[in-house]
Amino acid sequence: MARVIVIAGVASGVGKTTMTLGLLEAYRRRGLAVQGFKVGPDFIDSGFHELVTGHPSYNLDGWMCGRERVLETVSTRSATADLVIVEGAMGCFDGVDGTSEDGSTAQIAKWLGAPVVLVVDASAQSRSVGAVVLGFERFDPALGIAGVILNRVGGDVHARWALEAVAGVCRAAPLGALASDPSLTLPERHLGLVTAVEGTLAPERRERLAAMVERSIDLDRLLALAAPLAAPAARRPRSDASPRPVRIGVARDAAFQFYYAENLELLRAEGAELVFWSPLSARSLPDVDGLYLGGGYPEVHARRLAANAAIREAVGRFAEGGRPVYAECGGLMYLAEALEDLDGVPHPMVGLLPTTVGMVPRGLTLGYAEVVLTRDTPLGSAGTRARGHEFHYSTLGPVPASIPRAYRVQVRGGGERVEGYLIGRALMSYVHLHFASCPDLARGFVEACAGVPS
Repeated sequence: MARVIVIAGVASGVGKTTMTLGLLEAYRRRGLAVQGFKVGPDFIDSGFHELVTGHPSYNLDGWMCGRERVLETVSTRSATADLVIVEGAMGCFDGVDGTSEDGSTAQIAKWLGAPVVLVVDASAQSRSVGAVVLGFERFDPALGIAGVILNRVGGDVHARWALEAVAGVCRAAPLGALASDPSLTLPERHLGLVTAVEGTLAPERRERLAAMVERSIDLDRLLALAAPLAAPAARRPRSDASPRPVRIGVARDAAFQFYYAENLELLRAEGAELVFWSPLSARSLPDVDGLYLGGGYPEVHARRLAANAAIREAVGRFAEGGRPVYAECGGLMYLAEALEDLDGVPHPMVGLLPTTVGMVPRGLTLGYAEVVLTRDTPLGSAGTRARGHEFHYSTLGPVPASIPRAYRVQVRGGGERVEGYLIGRALMSYVHLHFASCPDLARGFVEACAGVPS
């Protein structure tokens, strides 16, 4: 039976991802089958988990997906694992607002009955670490904070003082301390870490990170703290297969790589064959019935995307021919007339959506969103509700009023707007929808690709 532990942080930027990757690699090297999960709407960290474990990493989000779906996801995707490591998001208690645990790491840990290992950046404190951890323990006594790992300590004496402070006042077990090592810090850009597919976590770096974790952390004690995972839940029955075999072309390369693993699996569960292809390098479109263009970094690769004119034209013809296309965030940017790169230089894109996407001046849009379909779309019929998130620095230029809007978007903590641009059977939006929030979305898209009216 698998055991489970949650790696949480006292704040963003304390080293949760580095710590999680080091633990996944160290336990994998010990011969354990490890499975990673990521709390919250984050594609990049999940990609690093998959690189280390060799298995897709799944996002667990209490607000987007709810308790039942989260528990089902963990139990069914951990059936062959020895150890499940869940990486938290932001600070342990941070979620949708300042009064609720909804969407937080703490919520997921409590749902799973999983012990929490708290990561603390000790670079600017020593004895005060004890006060920080004690505060986290007392903030929510129902949360099981079982262990503490310190990051970025300045030396042996600093580590000893801080760990002694934890041992003296806290229930949580001090599990070790990692020295500051800038060479192991993963590089970042405007939306977070540079992604796994771009080679930032090469085998040599993984080995060094695992070796540091093995030297610095009591891995046997941490493993003993992990709790048995509940038995796998019964999978939801698969719906009737689509009337004919359906092939969906999924854009996946350095420019397009932000997909919830569960979205892809739900499409497969509805009978779709997923065909991965690269808008950066492909010379022709694969023979498919529909296209799924996810998010990523098209602005970083705008020049190369523009240079591949044959594919841009092929995608345009595909959409104009009335075949289903679902594009979110980076996919929307690719389907616009032009896309500015990070220097503000515009490059021609597919040209389906008559507007330009700008990157200068940059402004971050970040937050949860609830979507109601107001028209029939390739994802489903009017009235369908789903949840997702937005995370982008780009800004969409004016879109003509003649272009139908198919979404009513309620931004968590904000206002309501219309969005979801519908041109023929191409649906474009900045919102990354989590299909697990409404599994009918996957069924709707597969049926649309099969030619079944919604």
